[in-house]
This record gives sequence, structure tokens and C-alpha cells, in this order.
Amino acid sequence: MNLAAPHSLSFDCTRLDRIGAFLDERYVSTGRLPGVDVLIARDGEAVYRHTSGLARADGTAMTADAIFRIASMTKPLTAVAFMMLVEEGMVALDDPVTKVVPEFANLGVYTGGGGEMDFFPAKPAPAIRMVDLLTHMSGLTYGIQNRTNVDAAYRKGRLDGHASLPGNDHFIAELAKLPLEFEPGQGWNYSVGSDVLGVIVARLSGMTLGEFFATRIFAPLGMVDTAFHCPANKAHRLTDAWAYREGEAPQLFDPAAKSGTLREPRFESGGGGLLSTTADYHRFCRMLVNGGGVDGVRIISPKTLQLMTANHLPGGADLTQVSRSLFSEAHNAGAGFGLGFGMTIDPARALVPGSAGEFYWGGIFSTAFMVDPVEKLHMVFMTQLYPSFVYPIRRQLKTLIYSALTTSRA
Repeated sequence: MNLAAPHSLSFDCTRLDRIGAFLDERYVSTGRLPGVDVLIARDGEAVYRHTSGLARADGTAMTADAIFRIASMTKPLTAVAFMMLVEEGMVALDDPVTKVVPEFANLGVYTGGGGEMDFFPAKPAPAIRMVDLLTHMSGLTYGIQNRTNVDAAYRKGRLDGHASLPGNDHFIAELAKLPLEFEPGQGWNYSVGSDVLGVIVARLSGMTLGEFFATRIFAPLGMVDTAFHCPANKAHRLTDAWAYREGEAPQLFDPAAKSGTLREPRFESGGGGLLSTTADYHRFCRMLVNGGGVDGVRIISPKTLQLMTANHLPGGADLTQVSRSLFSEAHNAGAGFGLGFGMTIDPARALVPGSAGEFYWGGIFSTAFMVDPVEKLHMVFMTQLYPSFVYPIRRQLKTLIYSALTTSRA
């Protein structure tokens, strides 16, 4: 990948070099992270890239074409896919989900039970709208929340988008048996809503979600290494995944040579199933920072993207006021939520340099991206450590990146 001269896009070279030095000194050399790959760009042009450490426990070095499990960085892609169908008039944000997922007709709110007993009869609730899935205000949850009996039922049914689920219809049928955590629209809870959206995209388009991604997004943008599994001819590029252990070295979690991601999944998780590379996600971000189109390819319109990256939390609230989650990919202070993206409302409340209106998300293996439409800046960060909330690396990266800017467009 060719890099633009940093000074031509108002970056200080010396300050940019702090980023790699910081990652290596603080994380890679200490063994906190096995390896890293970070890319920074402005106006769609990459100006900085740092790749270091290991891709595999056997000593294989991290490379610029390494393939990573991007987990919840799948969600923004699913949101874009859904909004493409909105633009085509196939569905609307205020449509009830039952228009496409009739299995949800009798969903209600949790009233008791679960665990070693049956759930009590659910309290009737208003229908979930499509927008509730995009904003995580549907009342659905994640088993990884580890908080309630509803979460426990998700874990038992492997309903967090597990690749082994026997397809879309099974996922929806099992989800429909469980109560909601709360009435749709009455709280924010990180959830499998994006997986439900993936099913909706598949049902409306008549394609699998993977086929829709491949033909409508990946091929037009040149995202040649992004898919729901790693094919055999690319298996040597797949990274290992590690899990954090307090006071110990990270433990090998999913060795690449034996990874389930080498096989085509039975369930294509719109919430967390994709594999990708730094270069591919950079192409996706180039489209986003350019208002929905790039290099003569239009994915969504600028106005649609503006709607997606506005704060949709009630009354302009931030996540500290409405979140019921124990876990998400956002630091809640000063953060709102749009249609598939977290977004910054107030950098002063977030206590990190940035712009109001920047949008972002991350994945459970500590990957992350951010797009700043004010400064026309974006960042892609890849590593493979589970879970993502162990270290404040995303906030540290933002601080380092913005400190390297010499001219602001705000």
C-alpha cells in the first residue's frame, strides 16, 4: 500500500511515529497484545501504517495482509446493507420487524422465571421496529452480557450469532421463544439486533447475507479478503486469536490452523461473523469518509449516511443515561448511538480529543475503526485479543492520532 506524504495532509511525521512506538513499547513487547496493525488516513489517503508483533503463536510475524476476526465490526456493514434496501423502498425504518420476521408476533417483556424453571408469561409489548434493531433499543440482548436469566437463555441456545446455528430460520425461531429484556424503545442494550437485521437483509434480497455483502458491497469497493470464512488458499494469512488472562500471558484461544473460521458457517452472523483485513476495512472507511461513495462507486447516499451517523438516542441522550448494557464497544460518556454506529456527541464529556459527529465501532477481539467526517480522517486498528474491554487502547490511539494533526478543519 502506498502512503501519502503526511505533511501534505497536515500530519506531523514525528508525532505519527509515536503511535507505533507506543504500541510496541506498551503492548507488543510486554506481551499484552500478540501483534498489531494500524492504518491512519485523511481524505481517503493512507498516511501512516504500523505492523508489528506476531500473527501466530508459532512465531509467524504479523503481516500487512493478515486476516482477522473483526467480530462486531461486522455490524456497520450489516447496517449499511439494510439501509441500501431502505433506499430502494423495500423496507422503512419505522416498519415493524414482523413485516419480515412474522415469528416475532408474540414477543413480550420478561416478567420472571428462567434459569432452572420456565419463563413466566411475558408482558405484552409494542412491536419492535426496524430502527430499534439498528439502535440496539429493541429489548433483545446478548448472552455475553452475563447479567440476567434472559442472557443465560441466549448462552444456552448459542444465540449470540454462533456459526454453528442451523441457519437463519432456526436462529429466529429460537429467539422468538424468549422474552425481551424491556419494551422496545425504552432502553439501550447491546444485542443480537444486528443478527436479526442480517436475516432481514437475506429475506428481503433473496440472497444469503454473504452473497449480498459480496455482490453489493465487497466487489464494488474491492474488499477482496472480507467474508464469513477464510478459504483454503488464504488460510496461511489467518491470525491466531488469544484470550486475556489476568496476571498471565494471553492464552491461545482460537489457533488459526484449527479455527472454525476456515469452514463455511451454518449461520452468517450479521452481528459478528466476518473476517477481514486492514486494507479491506480501509476501503470501507474510505467510502464512509467520502459520504457513501468512492472511486466512482456509490454504496449509499450522503443523506442516508448522515441519518445513520446522527444520534438516535431519546432526547439527544448519551449512553450513560440510557444504556442497560454491562458490555458494548463504546465508552459511554459523551457517546451517542446512530443506525449501526456509535458516535461522539461531546468530546469534552468523552475526555478524548475528537470531533462531534465522528462515528466508530469495534470488535470483541479488540479491533476498532473510527471515521471523523469533520477532519475527513479515519483509522483502522487490528489485533486479536479477547475481550476488547481489557485495555484502553482505542482511547489511547485516538489521543495519539489527533495529537499528530497540525491543521484542523473544524
